[in-house]
Amino acid sequence: MKNNKYVSPFIKWSKDEKHLVPELEKYVPKNFTSYREPFLGGGALLFHIQPQNAVLNAVNVELLNLYTVIRDKVEYLIEDLKSHVNEKDYFYHIRSLDRNGKIHELSDVERASRMIYLNKTCFNGFFKVNEQGQFDAPFGSYKNPKIVNKIILRAVSEYFNKNNIQFTNKSFEESIKDVEKGAFVYLAPPYTPVSDNSKFANGFVMEDHMKLKELCDNLSSRGINFLLSNSSDPFVHDLYKDYNIEIIEIGRNINSISSKRGQIEEVLIRNY
Repeated sequence: MKNNKYVSPFIKWSKDEKHLVPELEKYVPKNFTSYREPFLGGGALLFHIQPQNAVLNAVNVELLNLYTVIRDKVEYLIEDLKSHVNEKDYFYHIRSLDRNGKIHELSDVERASRMIYLNKTCFNGFFKVNEQGQFDAPFGSYKNPKIVNKIILRAVSEYFNKNNIQFTNKSFEESIKDVEKGAFVYLAPPYTPVSDNSKFANGFVMEDHMKLKELCDNLSSRGINFLLSNSSDPFVHDLYKDYNIEIIEIGRNINSISSKRGQIEEVLIRNY
């Protein structure tokens, strides 16, 4: 069945995986029974291949809420998105809701709407939180951001409802404990730091990367195909030295410092 071109990412996540898709698709197995993504972000690969059976896991509860609202209440979401305005004071008022605790007073639709609004109007337009888990990207001052994209939201909702798509909120280990042989697992963890001045992303530290490697070993022992993306870092190369490693160059344009945007090396790791 032909894929729907309007089923595409509706928010920009931290790694902006859309730029990675042309490389990822080279290594997606031609046949698999189900698709698993333990580190769901913007869903770039998911929406590109549009599997009929998928289990998608998000650790971030606001992101998970956004996906489920799009599946179950997309028309209510579209209506709420229309209420937002692209103004600086309003932006910081909406951003403050996870600081003053008032986010818990919002409905699931309002929380999903808030997330899209902040994503579309903040500087650089991608999801960014501080160490307390609070959204902290500044106002973007864009002239006419597309806050309401009815075509994409409705297309994604239809895709979710016409296929067997499940969402979970578990640790990455728990999310694929029940994965069956014949499945394809795409792993996109927070990347390892590429310089001495960088920090491990989102609290995902070296020990977590080592646990992830053990999970990959377990998948391999069960004959389950996985594809993993990460930084082209000596630690990563050594950790996965027994697997197929492809070094690729990817254009990045989401760094807050313009001089640090451009081509960077990443790796794709697979067991097939």
